[in-house]
Amino acid sequence: MPDRNASGLLTGKDLNDSRPPAWRQGPSVGKAIRAAIFMAGFLGLLWLIQLINWADSYHLDDRFGILPHHESHLGDIFTAPLLHFSWPHLEGNSIPFLVLGFLAAYRGLTRFVTVTLIVTITSGLAVWFFQSGNELTVGASGLIFGYFGYVLVRGLFDRNLIDVIAGVLAGVLYFSILTVAIPGTPGVSWIGHAGGLVGGVLAGWLLRSRRPAKAPVRAAAAPAPALKSNSRAALHKELDDMGL
Repeated sequence: MPDRNASGLLTGKDLNDSRPPAWRQGPSVGKAIRAAIFMAGFLGLLWLIQLINWADSYHLDDRFGILPHHESHLGDIFTAPLLHFSWPHLEGNSIPFLVLGFLAAYRGLTRFVTVTLIVTITSGLAVWFFQSGNELTVGASGLIFGYFGYVLVRGLFDRNLIDVIAGVLAGVLYFSILTVAIPGTPGVSWIGHAGGLVGGVLAGWLLRSRRPAKAPVRAAAAPAPALKSNSRAALHKELDDMGL
């Protein structure tokens, strides 16, 4: 049995923890299942809120949507992504929200919640600061663009092949949605989409897996100098050699 203090041997901790570092790990089936369930519930929440909003003649949009430059609506950057103007509005967001949300969440729900918070803030603040006029803005599109940006860059920042493949898959499936973030699309808050995209890339960088620092290479110790012979013995030997 290895001794904890023995030089060059594995300790008990090393023997029990044979997992690769986080940045090299493949996806966990358990985490993926939890992510799928979570996203299904999240989408179900959006549909429930839409039902309540529809029954209330969409008054929730007026109360909790983002109205640019109005201080009373600044806190609504956290509620606006949960609301939609109509059933077709929600239907158009549902599939990309579910797919991209799952791809962003299968590494773990704690990180996903953090990504969602970052994207909500960047997208909402972009609308509140830079949207012109008194246009009310609601919808999960900012989150969708944030998840899209996060999935695209996560594998590159983490240097993880599985996540790079997920990013390529997301890019192939949803690259066309980037056109909605280009100025000039009528009736669409491209500023909110662009803010969400920037937030997703920012989240990918902030939440990237850190690799452990390499231990410095130590130079080999110089051999200890040989012990000098006893000076008196050396002197006697020299005298004997001289015949004295």
